[in-house]
Amino acid sequence: MKAEDICEMRWTLMPKPEKEAIAELSEAIKVSPLIASLLLQRGVRTYEDALHFFRPQLSHLHDPFLMKDMDRAVNRIEEAIHKGENILVYGDYDVDGTTAVALVSSYLLDRYPNVATYIPDRYAEGYGVSYAGIDFAHDNDVTLIIALDCGIKAIDKVQYAREKGIDFIICDHHRPGDEIPEAVAVLDPKRTDCPYPYDELCGCGIGFKLIQALEQRAGRPIEGIFSYLDLVATAIAADIVPITEENRVLTYYGLKVINQKKRPGIRAILNTVNKAELNVTDVVFIIAPRINAAGRMEHGKYAVSLLTETDMARAEEMAGAIERFNSERRTLDQEITEEALVQIKSNKEEGRYTSVVFDENWHKGVIGIVASRLTETYYRPTLVFTRSGEKLAASARSVKGFDLYNALEACKDYLEQFGGHKYAAGLTLEERQYEDFKARFEEVVSRTISPEMLRPEIRIDAEIRLSDITPKFMRILKQFEPFGPGNMKPVFLSQKLRDSGFAKGVGEGEKHLKLAVQQGRSNSVQAIGFGLGEKLPLVREGGSFSAVYSLDENHWNGQVSLQLKIRDIRPD
Repeated sequence: MKAEDICEMRWTLMPKPEKEAIAELSEAIKVSPLIASLLLQRGVRTYEDALHFFRPQLSHLHDPFLMKDMDRAVNRIEEAIHKGENILVYGDYDVDGTTAVALVSSYLLDRYPNVATYIPDRYAEGYGVSYAGIDFAHDNDVTLIIALDCGIKAIDKVQYAREKGIDFIICDHHRPGDEIPEAVAVLDPKRTDCPYPYDELCGCGIGFKLIQALEQRAGRPIEGIFSYLDLVATAIAADIVPITEENRVLTYYGLKVINQKKRPGIRAILNTVNKAELNVTDVVFIIAPRINAAGRMEHGKYAVSLLTETDMARAEEMAGAIERFNSERRTLDQEITEEALVQIKSNKEEGRYTSVVFDENWHKGVIGIVASRLTETYYRPTLVFTRSGEKLAASARSVKGFDLYNALEACKDYLEQFGGHKYAAGLTLEERQYEDFKARFEEVVSRTISPEMLRPEIRIDAEIRLSDITPKFMRILKQFEPFGPGNMKPVFLSQKLRDSGFAKGVGEGEKHLKLAVQQGRSNSVQAIGFGLGEKLPLVREGGSFSAVYSLDENHWNGQVSLQLKIRDIRPD
């Protein structure tokens, strides 16, 4: 098995819905069969489905009290406020955790003064609920901790807190273990005994459901907490949860709040961005990395402070500091990625089914990013280890279709602890277990992963002709937003294309491909293929070729034009 073979793209054309279903939906909502087909692929089958998809409403959100333990959580918070107790809002140091803490703490502080926040130190305490955090709560006479984006596996720590007279409300979205912590309330739709109808909320999303429940109990309309949805949309985008059903509604309205730029912290981040309207991709690549940088390079409390700051001048000062953290993070992750690639090659591990690398000097704050970069290079399950106190800690990333969490569970005899999702996880182990774990992980993956999973897949929604791309088609396609997992931007295949004679390599080292494509006698359409500079000879040979691409708007000098964003090219 060679790395170059692994990384060759495979094209998968999605099954076309049944003709009868296409015709029925096309007639019901008065759209073209092509649009109807794209909607059916996204689970939109009826007029009512289409209404929810194209016109999300806050009224589409579920009753928060459908979530198991929500009534207990609300009762305990109301009791704490009535008795004048000290409340600690505790969350993880990543985007989901810090936005959740900013959301719940600022909501409570608007109504009650005895509220503090706590973000664990990534290096001294590690992920999730910590004994140090509980001791901090005890030292400050806290009797209620609201844990966000963590806590579902904190069995011993919740018990430790109970012995100190501290109650826990857990708001988590990670997969529970066999045992649920003995907290006052455990809000997690992934609990097998939770009847809540949607289980893909992120941690900040669970936090929003909690404040929605508090508002509902108080008899106030949901519009009163609309302004918090910028934080929820940021967390949804950063945590890569599906943007479907309830998450779609939250993201749709959250983007409206982001684009109003009312929150000083987010406005300060966006001050240097010359873009009229931000979408999910902008949140992922502009806002999220800067919020994350605080927890990676310094401390997550800086992110919470920025997101809750009300003074614009102070927010700009904080955003400047976080921008410096982010620049430092970019430099480090580039350096460590290069070192990790050298390690893989020098150990002659290019042909393995996994990438597992370790250096005790690598910065713990960026190993997750490095794991993602290595996965892009070799396209296989990847773990990047560094030293964390007396233990080794790793960030893990997977490839599409392969359940990393299950693979780690098969190796749990070697692990101190682990947690996460199907595609991303974190873990710690004793250094003496490293080599045995590495061998076991390779064995488990090699036995359970399919050859197809080791090749990056481009899922194609439909084959179309360039002539299908009309202004009306583009207007309707824009209404498919917000895009994300579960509703990805449509990808199309067109065959028998030719370059109009403008193909050239652009960018540093001519890494990218710029061209104008034609199909038959159609007008030429501008196209860009990022990272496809090596395909230039194929295009220039004069023969026809096929391309898979998404549709984009190119904004240049105040002009907006259609552009194909090419993902891959093959000769016909």
